[in-house]
This record gives sequence, C-alpha cells and structure tokens, in this order.
Amino acid sequence: MEKTSPKWVKKRKYATKLKNLLEEYQTCLIISVNNVGSRQMADIRRELRGRAIVLMGKNTMIRKIIRDHIGESGNTKLEALVSIVQGNCGFVFTKEPIGDIREAITQNKRESAAKAGSIAPVDVWVPAGPTGMEPTMTEFFQTLNIATKIMRGQIEITNAVHLIKIGDKVGASEAALLIKLDIRPFAYGIQVQSVYDDGNAYSAEVLDIDDNDVSACFFAGLMQVAALSLAVNYPTVASVPHSVMNAYKKMIGVALGIDGYEWEHLKYVKEVLADPSKFASAGGGGGGASGGGAAEEKKEAEPSEEESSAAAGGGIFGSDSDSSS
Repeated sequence: MEKTSPKWVKKRKYATKLKNLLEEYQTCLIISVNNVGSRQMADIRRELRGRAIVLMGKNTMIRKIIRDHIGESGNTKLEALVSIVQGNCGFVFTKEPIGDIREAITQNKRESAAKAGSIAPVDVWVPAGPTGMEPTMTEFFQTLNIATKIMRGQIEITNAVHLIKIGDKVGASEAALLIKLDIRPFAYGIQVQSVYDDGNAYSAEVLDIDDNDVSACFFAGLMQVAALSLAVNYPTVASVPHSVMNAYKKMIGVALGIDGYEWEHLKYVKEVLADPSKFASAGGGGGGASGGGAAEEKKEAEPSEEESSAAAGGGIFGSDSDSSS
C-alpha cells in the first residue's frame, strides 16, 4: 500500500490519535458494542462529550499501535492493555471518576426484538391471554408446543410459556412468534468489560464493590486475626481488647468466690445475682396493659449514672456465666 493513499493516511491519523490518548490519559474503559446501532453510539458520544472520549477500531490494528507505542515510549505498563483488547470492543478514555462514566454508558439501552441466531441475555416469557391472531395460525403455536384455545374469534394462550431461556440461541420460530406478538424482550447497550488504570487491568465487576463490602471484608479478616491470636496466645492489636475483657471476667469470677473483697462495680454484680427480678424492668419485658403506671415505675427504678456503668459490668459477667455453664 502506498503511503500517500487515503487509506494509509487514515490509518496514520488513527495511530497518532490513539498514541496521543495513551499519553494523555492514564485511565480508560474497555467496552463491548455488540448489538449496538450507530444511532445509539452517536447518542452515547453526545452524552459523554466533554467528559470522555470514545474510540473504536480494529483489534489487530489497535494491538499493533499499542505495541509500537510501547517500543517508542518505553511505557511497559501498556502491556496490560494489549491482552484485554478482544472481541467487538473499543476504548473510553476519561479523567473523571470511573464509576460515573460507567453509569452514564450502561444506562443508555434500547429495546430490541429477538433476532434468530442471537444469544438471549435474559429469560423470555410469553404471557397467557389473547394474542389478536386469527384461528388459522394455531399450527404455528403447535410447532412451539404452546397450548392455545379459540376465544371470541382469536387465538388465546392458556398458560404463560417460558419460550427462551437465558443463554440459549434464539430460533427462527421463536423470533417470528415474538414479532407477531409485538414483544421486544431484549435491551441492548454498551457493556463495560474491563478497566485499565495506569498499568493495572481488571474486570469491570470490581467497580460494583462499595465501601460496605470493603468494611465487611476488613472486619471479617480482623475477626480471624483476633481468633488466631487468642488461640496461639500471641497478643496483637486485634486480640488485646478481647484478652483484657476475658481477664476482667476472670477477676469477677475470682472475687465472687472470695468473701470480704470487692470493688465498687462488683457489688452491683452481686445484687443482680442475688435478686435478678429487681433489674427485670431494665430488660423492657413488661406488658403493655399497665400503660402510664408501668412507665412511671420504670422511671422511678431508673439507676443513676454510676449504677448504669455498674450494670454494664454485670452484663459482661452474665454472658461469661452463661458461656461457662
């Protein structure tokens, strides 16, 4: 191919544009555009204008340009980007938060009819009821094993039918039936497959992880560290609070077995053990029939600040007693 031909010039401009984007942006989304029309792509480009740059191209050419750029610039981080350029994909370069751009991309979906040979992304059900089709079309439903009856001069489906399962290939008969029933079961849009972030490439599913998931994983690991530290009797930051609490429980147990020795909070523990009914109102187990009288009694029996702190010690000991028994 001559280097002055329009096709070569077009490829050269594309390579220059891609290399400039790789130099300017450290983050990009790798998108899949299967079953996405040109009109839908134009709408997405318009929505992302000023926030991100969408670039499509042929995979072979993209991988060659990236490898050439790695050799020219020495930026070996881009090697992670070469391996995820697969299928009918493209790039979305951005400097904004990835989650916001991903949401803007994926929320743009269009309803579509089921086409023969396509893979069903969702389960497709045909509801029971009148179809508006003439009785001469009953053979069409019999081919698909759909039970029908004639009602008021039209075909009526007696029971809802699970026509297509997710992941199955849509047949010609199923596609024709859905078109006749005016059912558009699928919704297509751009899908974000992977994320490239300054040399790191990972699946887009990672973006679904929120702060609650991170906190849950952290506390689960913290509990395991504390349990292991207690089991091997090796103090760590995670296990020390538990060790102190266990030691305090043992001190209460020893003090209860020794006459004439107590501290301020211990006497309240003894009172609870001697007459638990005195503290039953604190558990909120009273009936609702007493009305205001019960509320007044609870208010009168409400302990002072010192008693409240002492009751906490009783609760600790109570849990220890139950566990030991």
